[in-house]
Amino acid sequence: MMIQALIFDVFGTCVDWRNSVARAVARQLPGVDATAFAEAWRAEYDPAMARIRDGGRGYVPLDDLHLENLHRTAQNFGVEAPDSLNTAWERLDPWPDVTDGLNAMRQTRIIAPCSNGSIALMTRLARYAQLPWDCILGAEIARDYKPKPAVYLASCAALRLPAHAVMMVAAHNGDLHAARAAGLKTAFVPRPAEHGPGQTTDLAPDAEWDIVADDFNDLAARLS
Repeated sequence: MMIQALIFDVFGTCVDWRNSVARAVARQLPGVDATAFAEAWRAEYDPAMARIRDGGRGYVPLDDLHLENLHRTAQNFGVEAPDSLNTAWERLDPWPDVTDGLNAMRQTRIIAPCSNGSIALMTRLARYAQLPWDCILGAEIARDYKPKPAVYLASCAALRLPAHAVMMVAAHNGDLHAARAAGLKTAFVPRPAEHGPGQTTDLAPDAEWDIVADDFNDLAARLS
């Protein structure tokens, strides 16, 4: 398997958005159920992108969608949220295995995010979470959102690599189905705590992905 680059989903796969965003909400909106607010804010994520994927709206960076979604969520909770709360998405804690695992993988392969986050968001998040990316790829260079094939293929093209030489790493089966359909190799790493103790989705692979690993350290070992 001649994998020359690894590209990664970030929200949920590399970082714990739920607890990290809830922490920021608790600090800025005391009295609100911070976890419920974080989950409701995140629930606006896919519908906001769907309008762009479906052609109903031109490309808008995720930072701006997050801000729109923040105010919509705050209104639903009956509170006013400061715009500064939107930077919570730049300060998400990595899962414990991520930094060491990425550094190990980077010894032999190019590593980069293939996230729906903007270049600015991914850069600031990388600095906060110590994610040692070689470059920032993903939605903004494609000006579209996953799981559209253009996002995966734009990342491969930016690296001047054929799709079959690039592996998409994600904790979400849907992301990997889309990447495989675009010709990329695939690796599944479960994150059973992404959505909290009641998580029922993506607890296990639902297809024969090229690699199924326990965590990023295990993935690094399997690739070595």
